[in-house]
Amino acid sequence: MKQLTLNEFKQKYFYKTELQDLCRQYGLPTSGTKAELNSYLQAFLSGTPKEQIKPARKKKQVQQLAASEITLRTPIVDSGFSFNAASRQFFAQYFHVEHFSFKKEMAIIKRAAETRHDTDMTVADLIAQYQELTSAKQRKQIIDQTVEEHTYQWNNFVRAFCQDPVSQQFNNKLKVAAILWHHVKNSTKPKEFTFDLVNTYAAEINQFNKNK
Repeated sequence: MKQLTLNEFKQKYFYKTELQDLCRQYGLPTSGTKAELNSYLQAFLSGTPKEQIKPARKKKQVQQLAASEITLRTPIVDSGFSFNAASRQFFAQYFHVEHFSFKKEMAIIKRAAETRHDTDMTVADLIAQYQELTSAKQRKQIIDQTVEEHTYQWNNFVRAFCQDPVSQQFNNKLKVAAILWHHVKNSTKPKEFTFDLVNTYAAEINQFNKNK
């Protein structure tokens, strides 16, 4: 199979499973987030020998902790701590809520600690850093600044489409967004929603509405 060029790779959108297939094909690490897989491939396609491309985060194979084993002093790296049912139970008890949902910002903080291999960072530090993001604006800023957020192009595309007033004329917004995304995904254009897309592919959208 012909190897992609760096320019071809940057212009095309890949799902995570496709990135993992490419990494496997080129002999690169296959575990990690989309942003990490992207970084391995971009380095390889830029000329870095595959032997020099190592996983961004190395995790020890340790048994995951039960809820009763998690405390504020528990390290979040290499201890068996994970964002699972046990830690969800711990956080629910800590925050005095019946049900706890993990926040994206918490995952960002944890991944950063894993990348630094910061074995001193504890659950208490994780909570403190999360709580320092006191406003919605600050939380949005930290998310927007992460490399990982820029890999959620389909999610961001749908969000932008649904927030645009032009989407209000459609009953099935997700399907219309998928029609537009199909064209953007397979093009060399930026993987972003613009108002012009609705006009450009109006005939296809109208045909879909007629066939419903």
